[in-house]
Amino acid sequence: MQEPVLVLNATYEPINVTAVRRAMVLLLKGVAQAEEMHSAEVHSAAHAHKVPSVIRLLAYRHIPQQSRALSRKNILLRDRNTCQFCGRIFPSSELTLDHVVPRSRGGRSSWENLVACCYRCNNSKGDRTPEEAGFQLARRPRPFTLHTSRQLMRLIGHRDERWRKYLFY
Repeated sequence: MQEPVLVLNATYEPINVTAVRRAMVLLLKGVAQAEEMHSAEVHSAAHAHKVPSVIRLLAYRHIPQQSRALSRKNILLRDRNTCQFCGRIFPSSELTLDHVVPRSRGGRSSWENLVACCYRCNNSKGDRTPEEAGFQLARRPRPFTLHTSRQLMRLIGHRDERWRKYLFY
């Protein structure tokens, strides 16, 4: 019930990824229709329902400029659980957040100044800028935008071929 389901606006524009459970609620309420189906089924006492892979909202929803809350989870999601200094992928429990410009030097806690970092690199960098520590950032940190969300949808979509025609590869 936690498999990802692609959510499309009424215009077939991808707007979100949700869990099967939420997608089923939208279908049963008549707010959305299934565009692509999994082979799996969900059973109730009286019915068996195919599990959707892609759903489309029946009424157009205006999506305002999307921004995500600044949080550890979202920074790790944006950086794909990759240390931005050594480039290695870690479980989230083995990553910290690092201020590119240290807080002691006026660095703020913002999308543009926080990156995922492994404990080893964070300890090596200490209270210095990456240049002073001899490090180079893998990617310049940027806010989590709608563009970033679509990139993540594409990454998740690599697992499910049914998503490809909706994600504009």
